[in-house]
Amino acid sequence: MRIWAALVLVLILSSCARPPRESPNLAIPMPSEVSKSVPGWLKPYTINGKTYFPLPKAEGYEELCIASWYGPGFHGKEASSGEIYNMYEFTAAHKLLPMGTYVLVTNLENGRQLVVRINDRGPFVEDRCLDLSYASARELGIIGKGTARVKITALSEGELIGQQIQYRNKPNFKFNEFYLQVAAFKNFSNALKFKEELEREFSQVRIEPYLHPEKGLFYRVQIYLSNNLDLALNMAERFKKERFIGSFLVAK
Repeated sequence: MRIWAALVLVLILSSCARPPRESPNLAIPMPSEVSKSVPGWLKPYTINGKTYFPLPKAEGYEELCIASWYGPGFHGKEASSGEIYNMYEFTAAHKLLPMGTYVLVTNLENGRQLVVRINDRGPFVEDRCLDLSYASARELGIIGKGTARVKITALSEGELIGQQIQYRNKPNFKFNEFYLQVAAFKNFSNALKFKEELEREFSQVRIEPYLHPEKGLFYRVQIYLSNNLDLALNMAERFKKERFIGSFLVAK
């Protein structure tokens, strides 16, 4: 009787239990489909035994590290983005940032700044994070030394249309100011005198103090150019050739 009662209890409990849920009808993509939908520059890749996982977004990205540069040996060859590398354009290689990302690069050793576009992968040297084009490195003042400690700040990204990167999302510099740094003085009175001379022909001239980590305090004399990056770059190039040799562009 006890065995019979136990069997009856089991049957009652099992009849009250909820039926198992049916698995949702999910369309799970096959690996080949995923491979087709993801552009090559977003896929993980392995270099020298180390695997890198590119970032899907660059929003909020900042980094302090060592930058280097690359030029003649790669000029005219295909970059990882599919573009042909031109060492005279303001571009750079990064191991993780999305292709088409515009970044503000600040040379922490001399204060120079430049906006460059990521269009390649590298550098694959352990202590380096950014490989600048020849033109970018020249503008930032690291050609002779070869490397410099920099800060990278992501500004905006390219737009992925199908398998192609469209550079439509260029940063809006409408509210930024671009200056040409034309001189730097250890003595403030010398900087002030030069500023007053320049104000005879330029409407906006400023003095900006800069504390060099090794050489101490400098007073930089800067001329306002434009709030448009392209216009400022053109003006800076002309001034550097015609008058202010060694000057460089500064973003504010």
